[in-house]
Amino acid sequence: MEKNKLFVGNVAYATTIETLVALFSEYGEVTESYKPQAKGFAFITFKNEEDAAKAMEALNGKEVDGREIFVNVARPREERPRRDFGDRN
Repeated sequence: MEKNKLFVGNVAYATTIETLVALFSEYGEVTESYKPQAKGFAFITFKNEEDAAKAMEALNGKEVDGREIFVNVARPREERPRRDFGDRN
């Protein structure tokens, strides 16, 4: 499991990825970032685990755009079984 990739939850829908990258960059070099449009989460990847740990400790519970974000090490995506919705003819 990558410990340099962080999951950021409870993000305000209006918060941009640029805002998050600027905030997280204060703790180290951000190499990758992703925030789906109109979703309340994001992923921030640091160059190394030490910087990710510093950012996680400093920013977990911090208010950003009126919402208290939470920051954890990102878990690998779980494979979910395909759902069958019956005959769609």
